[in-house]
Amino acid sequence: MFENDHILRVTAMSGMIRAFFISDRDTVEALRRAHNTSPVVTAALGRLATGALLMGADLKGEQDTVTLRIESEGPVRGMTVVADSKGDVKGYPMENLVLIPANSQGKLDVGGAVGAGTLSVIKDLGLREPYTGQIPLVSGEIAEDLTYYFAASEQIPSSVALGVLMNKENTVRQAGGFIIQLMPGADEEVLSRLEERLASMKSVTSCLDEGMGPEDIMNLLLSDMEPEINSRQQVRFHCDCSRERMERAILSIGKKDIKSLIDEGQPVEAVCHFCNSKYRFEVAELRELWLRAAER
Repeated sequence: MFENDHILRVTAMSGMIRAFFISDRDTVEALRRAHNTSPVVTAALGRLATGALLMGADLKGEQDTVTLRIESEGPVRGMTVVADSKGDVKGYPMENLVLIPANSQGKLDVGGAVGAGTLSVIKDLGLREPYTGQIPLVSGEIAEDLTYYFAASEQIPSSVALGVLMNKENTVRQAGGFIIQLMPGADEEVLSRLEERLASMKSVTSCLDEGMGPEDIMNLLLSDMEPEINSRQQVRFHCDCSRERMERAILSIGKKDIKSLIDEGQPVEAVCHFCNSKYRFEVAELRELWLRAAER
């Protein structure tokens, strides 16, 4: 299903520029179906997931992950996505059926749906403590917020573009984006050339909708800057939830609360936030979990 979704890792100008380009329509569509999201929530969650995949492409360890979490005052209330170094992403919105008017350009009002709030970036790199950075949201449009995050928290001049284009029947028509970053040693001439090309470029979803892929967009922005594709990786929506994880989640509430569930005499259905998979536990299974909790 996700064979067309992929990300490019790129360097240019002898390493003075590094960049990541992605097309992930099927991945964002899978997120939409998993959470039955309205168009504006699909656009917001899809942009955040695309941004996380782009950042995940820069992770080194096989178990490394990056989590992007938005907590906000808008009607969507917040979103969480998690991406890893293997190209997998999962995520969920706090509210899935937000309906608000289009913005002044007649487009989905992602900034209005998200509203004011904070963006937290949590990188789990296998160290004792994960790295966490937090910024106030600049616009709620996601790309601008990530651009500000890179400048404020990582001191890396960056240009971030993220887009999700919807069909009239509320399916994802296009999704993708890029991150372009200037490395130490990049001079003003390189910056000026990049700024000119970014300013003259159409939206990333317009480019994708015209049939351009990540490599075409790379060439559009980095032509004559000697771009070199370092790797190409497939990406996908993938949740690693399992019955065993749900058992651990039930065990974590403690034997007193598990006993309360048993006393109700009804099966319990545990639901994964990230993919809405449901796991049913019969009363007899809850008793077994209670015994395990009691042994701890």
